[in-house]
Amino acid sequence: MNEQAVAQEFRGEALEHVWMPADGTARGTVIVVPSVMGVTDLERGFGRRLNEAGCHALIADLFGKHLRRAPRDTMFGEMGRLKGDRAALRDRMMEVLEVARGQAGVDRGRIAAIGFCFGGMCVLDLARAGAEVAGVASFHGLFDPPGLPPQPIGAKVVAYHGWDDPMVPPEAVVALGRELTEAGADWQIHAYGHTRHGFTNPNAGSIGIEGVAYQEAAARRSWAALNQFLDELFG
Repeated sequence: MNEQAVAQEFRGEALEHVWMPADGTARGTVIVVPSVMGVTDLERGFGRRLNEAGCHALIADLFGKHLRRAPRDTMFGEMGRLKGDRAALRDRMMEVLEVARGQAGVDRGRIAAIGFCFGGMCVLDLARAGAEVAGVASFHGLFDPPGLPPQPIGAKVVAYHGWDDPMVPPEAVVALGRELTEAGADWQIHAYGHTRHGFTNPNAGSIGIEGVAYQEAAARRSWAALNQFLDELFG
């Protein structure tokens, strides 16, 4: 499958996204926002699965090409930097959306975004910003509200959540549901029992952080649910 580097500059930072176009006419485009470790082979695998489902995929680089394969501690520091200014992070995501819109063969009315862990928070922030996307899907994402003036949410929103995720306790799940309701969103939250943070990553356990673990059933069920969500968005 074809893969292309797409350069972008955001406020003096050099980013390099990965564009993975589907063969022929795509039914839609999906922006993939990675976890704290940035663009890895895991996200490329998700991109290939989206291609097989007839979708273009743009794997978003939020941290910068120079940080590819950087140590975990460095990446956690970078995540903290981006989380520390949610308005700038929102603007960064809006710029990524513009990059996706500018790729060949992209229908502006058929764009969705999915994100994992930190990336899950980022796609929720894209919806919170009132961005014109068909839908967003958060996988074991962080639910922290951005503390910005609320906007009506036109995108459909789904969150796939591990019930035993120590980073997102039950009260945060309830708060997200309340927030999305108040914003007028069409929303879903799928909670998976006996499932911790990072459940889609087969290497999650090797990170050595308590409460982070792969869960095959939740990974399989959430991806199947995503396919149904994309069917709803794109047909």
